[in-house]
Amino acid sequence: MNFFSETIWFIPCYTLIGGLIALLWSPGIIRKTGSRPAGYVNIVMTSLAFIHSVVALYQIWEKPAQEFRFTWLEAAGVNISFDLQISSVSVGALALITGLNVLSQIYAIGYLEMDWGWARFYALMGFFEAGMCGLVLCNSLFFSYVYLEILTLGTYLLVGFWFAQPLVVSGARDAFWTKRVGDILLLMGVIAIYPFSNTWNYNYLAFWAENSPIDNTFSTLLCLALISGPIAKCAQIPLQLWLDEAMEGPLPASILRNAIVVTVGAYVIIQLQPVLAMSPIASQVVTIIGVITAILASLISIAQVDIKRVLSYLVSAYMGLVFIAVGTNHEKTALVLIAVYAVAMALLYMSIGAIIISNITQDLTQLGGLWKKRPLAGIAFLVGSFGLVAFPPLGGFWILPQLGNDFFVSQPWLVGVLLIVDALTAFSLLRTFCLIFLGDSKQMTVRSPEVLWAMVLPMMILTGVTLHLPLVLAQFNLISFQGNLNIFFSVSTLIGVVLAMLIYGKKPADKNVDIVPEFVRNFFANDLYIQDIYKVTVVGIVNVTAKLAYWFDRYIVDGVVNLVGLSTIFGGQALKYSTSGQSQLYIFSILLGLIFVAIIFGLTQF
Repeated sequence: MNFFSETIWFIPCYTLIGGLIALLWSPGIIRKTGSRPAGYVNIVMTSLAFIHSVVALYQIWEKPAQEFRFTWLEAAGVNISFDLQISSVSVGALALITGLNVLSQIYAIGYLEMDWGWARFYALMGFFEAGMCGLVLCNSLFFSYVYLEILTLGTYLLVGFWFAQPLVVSGARDAFWTKRVGDILLLMGVIAIYPFSNTWNYNYLAFWAENSPIDNTFSTLLCLALISGPIAKCAQIPLQLWLDEAMEGPLPASILRNAIVVTVGAYVIIQLQPVLAMSPIASQVVTIIGVITAILASLISIAQVDIKRVLSYLVSAYMGLVFIAVGTNHEKTALVLIAVYAVAMALLYMSIGAIIISNITQDLTQLGGLWKKRPLAGIAFLVGSFGLVAFPPLGGFWILPQLGNDFFVSQPWLVGVLLIVDALTAFSLLRTFCLIFLGDSKQMTVRSPEVLWAMVLPMMILTGVTLHLPLVLAQFNLISFQGNLNIFFSVSTLIGVVLAMLIYGKKPADKNVDIVPEFVRNFFANDLYIQDIYKVTVVGIVNVTAKLAYWFDRYIVDGVVNLVGLSTIFGGQALKYSTSGQSQLYIFSILLGLIFVAIIFGLTQF
């Protein structure tokens, strides 16, 4: 029965339909039942999408990719088609997206139990998922850009869900405008590439990139424009600040955004990898940005006292590793790295959400001693942490050394970068674990009741998935259980874990660690002062430009208009005295006008 494999294109429509149905409760069209049925409808529709994805993946695994093309616009020599590609990679991505979305929506039942905006939230989640599913099926650069804009809009609406709070409004606004910086440059690249390639289809672009020589300068500028959008979407330095502020939105949406949405930018850049190969400079830029972000974001994470900020910077760091893989032409390893990351990071966010909602704080200095009270959340946090790093036998233990093997011959220095980031990530996560679950109870943790089953159930399911993920990946031949660098990565993880336990295992959370100088701690705690640099440079330039524009408009443009008005008034007042009824005055006025006109023409001729 090939029904599921032949209707894969319909998978994005499940949650889109669910989101549209949920709108019936959002404006109050259906009042008597309350808004909770909107959530249940969306969970059912998302579950159907997940089942469809899993069955279809089983049916098409290791089969050749299929392409579908639908003409969207054909006019004035421009043919824009809507291209789809059905492959094992795209359908596997659908299964990952829909599966995590099902768990996130069930999790939201408990997290938003008392919230009045269920219908709006679940409608936005359906809209969000439909955009992600459409993007992974899309085989067109133009429509990939369209889907990225849909996801940006979805991010803005979900981050601004609690719109009555000032921090929420500013977080949604900053996330939206930061992404605009990268999207404008990406749009320039999308438009610029078409006159040369006459296509936006990724497969045809790959063929064009290999067989059409192009000027090196133009190819470099083109590739730099194309990577600008993914840099912002993946929260890479210096466009990483939006991800931290976006954490003001509901945590169930943050699970999906930080586990999946940030990876779609990397997915697009993986699709564009043959084009980026045209410019060695662009590939080096991708690698360098990944290295800088992976190391610095890991260090910034260690300096944070807010749980959400700790994880948001680890998101940027892990996306930096994906950028390194893409920049060095190891896109297949990058895809597996994304899968391992998405599952483990979603589990981490579920575990901290269970802590935040019952303790009403996300400040690490106010937490502690929760291991006995909240063992399920503690186990989930440990499993998610070890799933990200090279802790045997979880996913990171296999994929990070596999990526290191790819670098070992050509660029061995990148192996050192991976080891450093792995150790820093392990240190940051175990530091967070110690401050939350170990030590003495604080005022905010004396009472810490277990959360609702709707939050515990998806968290435990995802814990089991994280533990068994290496077996699933091995079943599809995506990872190998043989490697030469596994021991080195295990040692780096062990170093990070042991140091964190020694430093923070018995330390009260409200006391500083004085191992490093205070100015260094402040440097990383304040996000490298990038926000202050923006205020001095970008914001300062905009303010000065705005003031100059105001002065020019106030005194030059308005001054000329006012001068013309005053001259008209003066002339009218002066001419009224010439209307005496005497013909000699009229003749005199005409002569003066003729003399004035003659003088003007004489000056112009001269």
